[in-house]
Amino acid sequence: MRKKLSRWTAGSTHQFVGFQPVVRCLIAGLAVLLTSPAVARQGAAGTNWLDQPLTNWNDADRLPAAAPPRGEDGDALRARCGITRGESPAHRTLEEEGWTPYSHLDRELTRGDVELLAGMTAADEACQPTHFQMFVFVQGRFAGTLSPQPMTTGRDGSAGAVRIIEADIIRGEFARFQDSDAPCCPTSRMTVQYRIDRTGKHALVIPVDVRTTRG
Repeated sequence: MRKKLSRWTAGSTHQFVGFQPVVRCLIAGLAVLLTSPAVARQGAAGTNWLDQPLTNWNDADRLPAAAPPRGEDGDALRARCGITRGESPAHRTLEEEGWTPYSHLDRELTRGDVELLAGMTAADEACQPTHFQMFVFVQGRFAGTLSPQPMTTGRDGSAGAVRIIEADIIRGEFARFQDSDAPCCPTSRMTVQYRIDRTGKHALVIPVDVRTTRG
């Protein structure tokens, strides 16, 4: 009995050693698969705020987030990109927080007491913003942003057309890029609708709906 058990153990060990090259090949193949671009894109899906259930990141009692340290002075950026300095309370508030205010897509966005104003801290050689945010002001007071974090033109989640479609209703379009997309041509676009809630002490921007509208 002891000899038979010894032979069975030895045989099993030999069989396991024989399988080691196969196991190594399987592990190597799995590693290649997991690091391929297609799988990497799938793994990254759902990480953008547009892929998550909508929650409100805005707080009517807070000022706009201060801009991060910048490499180019605001006056130099305005001069290089031909940005006219505004005089509204919204412009002054953003400048005080370190942003360079500008008209998004060269359009003034105002309706009644609502003003949408973009702010950036950097732009590329073509003056496309490489770090920007969309701010909403009601009666000259900050009411929220259209994105929970700053954006980069030509990157996933960057804002496109923005409209005040009726009193206290805003719609913003956001580009959805995949790894293979050129900066000019996103695979699809998503539209977020916001409402301005005036029931509190101060007006507050609230995202209420998101859907794919192109793609």
